[in-house]
Amino acid sequence: MKKLLAAFMIALLAGCTTPGPRIDKSLSATGQASRVRFLVLHYTVSDKPASIKILTQQQVSAHYLVTDDPQPTVYGLVDETRAAYHAGISSWKGYTQLNNSSIGIEIVNAGWKDTPQGRVFAPFPQSQVDVLVPLIKDIVARHKIAPENVVGHSDIAPLRKQDPGPLFPWYQLAQAGLVVWPDANRVAAVRQVFDIQVPDAAWFQKKLAAHGFALAQSGVLDQQTRTVIGAFQMKYRPANIAGEPDAETAAMLEVLTTPANAPLPPLPPAPVPPIVPTTPVPVPGVPPVQAVPPAPTVPPVQPVQPVQPVQPVQPVQPVQPVQPVQPVVPTQQ
Repeated sequence: MKKLLAAFMIALLAGCTTPGPRIDKSLSATGQASRVRFLVLHYTVSDKPASIKILTQQQVSAHYLVTDDPQPTVYGLVDETRAAYHAGISSWKGYTQLNNSSIGIEIVNAGWKDTPQGRVFAPFPQSQVDVLVPLIKDIVARHKIAPENVVGHSDIAPLRKQDPGPLFPWYQLAQAGLVVWPDANRVAAVRQVFDIQVPDAAWFQKKLAAHGFALAQSGVLDQQTRTVIGAFQMKYRPANIAGEPDAETAAMLEVLTTPANAPLPPLPPAPVPPIVPTTPVPVPGVPPVQAVPPAPTVPPVQPVQPVQPVQPVQPVQPVQPVQPVQPVVPTQQ
């Protein structure tokens, strides 16, 4: 009886389950591509246990985590078909909210700390880089991610993030063909132009935006512009990341934002030095030449106002003579 009742309950439950639609996947469309357009690199600013706990038990997440063990491990935490919450408020080349169109890789690294000598960043062991490069190669090949879209968190959110920092080996990734890099010979040639005169703030803002950064085009060298310049320098010129708009940074930006065969930018006019009066050198035995005093300044001659012509005087009419009065004759009584 119990067996019969169990079979009945199983049949009843099976009848309550609505089967999904039957999908035939024997066909495939030619017009399709990966939803992934960007690859974003981060550091965790914590050790391995803390990084694993944060990335698996909190809202922040990433598709991959690369540890800092002597033989690093790569953890796959989020399937590539799903969004991970690693980019936050972000923008690159006009695209925003990059969580939905990117793959994120977190790298176990202490980040930075402030010292009396300034901010100090933690290095990346070569063993960690040796594991990271093949991982990136595999991801960009499968999703056809362009080298200019392999970026750091500091590229897509420069006003609030610094990772992976100036010690991250971007040049090694460039040598592997994974990121864009300015040609050194062309940078040297272009720098000769900017050594004469460094471009203004409006030029830097325009070029940084053309490179990919989201930056207001204010024409003013404000703190926001300096911060974005510093983010660019962390990637391409980490020896000096002060955010100053110098000739070397300008040359790199020019090369990265123009075709390889583009002519050099025009030479700006050389500044004309002010004329400094020379002091005569005394010669022994020769009396000094007396300086000729400057001629007195002649006051300007005021123009003579024209004299108005005098109106002719009208002739006086002659006075008529007065007739004598006749004496009055007394009347007779």
